[in-house]
Amino acid sequence: MAKLKRKDYDEAMEPLAVELNRLQRWLAHTGQRMIVLFEGRDTAGKGGVIKAISGCLNPRSCRVVALSKPTERESSQWYFQRYVSHLPAAGELVLFDRSWYNRAGVEKVMGFCTEEQHRRFLEECPVFERQLVSDGIILLKYWLGCDQSKQEERFAERIEDPVKRWKISSIDLASRKLYDDYTRARDEMLKATHTSDAPWALVDMNDQKQGRLDAIRHLLDQVADIHVEPEAIELPALPKAASKERYPKGVPKVKRCSWD
Repeated sequence: MAKLKRKDYDEAMEPLAVELNRLQRWLAHTGQRMIVLFEGRDTAGKGGVIKAISGCLNPRSCRVVALSKPTERESSQWYFQRYVSHLPAAGELVLFDRSWYNRAGVEKVMGFCTEEQHRRFLEECPVFERQLVSDGIILLKYWLGCDQSKQEERFAERIEDPVKRWKISSIDLASRKLYDDYTRARDEMLKATHTSDAPWALVDMNDQKQGRLDAIRHLLDQVADIHVEPEAIELPALPKAASKERYPKGVPKVKRCSWD
């Protein structure tokens, strides 16, 4: 199947961006709280989906959470504790670029947690998520997948592209030989945590543009009537300018770049 062209993607994304703004306006109007988790394969495109969503929304009430390695203090806390402080308040949308499911994925496969910690996580996670949903939080969970051949292609692209090279970590490189291990960990995770309270949705990201559209369309479809009329805005007449000078004198301006 041919990959979605940029022009077609942009055309399809435009009405979705409008709907995302309606969603944000509805959250603000109703005081609802919403969490969207994005988990999945390395290079699947979690950051791209999150950027497509957050890029057209007001950052004051749409936050992206991408936590780094836990500190020594955080490692001694209740596992879910460091995530709780990032949960949304009324009217907020929080997008997790990886989440508490690190324990079911990278920590399990790379040996960063014990078997007992992993087992306990799979038991406690559905309880934790049930508490979130019972308190009124809208919780959506997406697992983004891609074939190993596509993953290898994207790893190579990141190494060659100086702008994307930062995306490659030592963990990413080590994970290349553990594709099947991550598959088994994913399946175990889905079996334990795909619940009626907080079901998973799987997104095919072999074509990242198509996958973004699919995920966003699905996200919007999970919330019922979100139509809230925007407040009317009328621009008042501008006052007469006291000066025709664009900038104050004596302050240097940045030189215009030459692209020749």
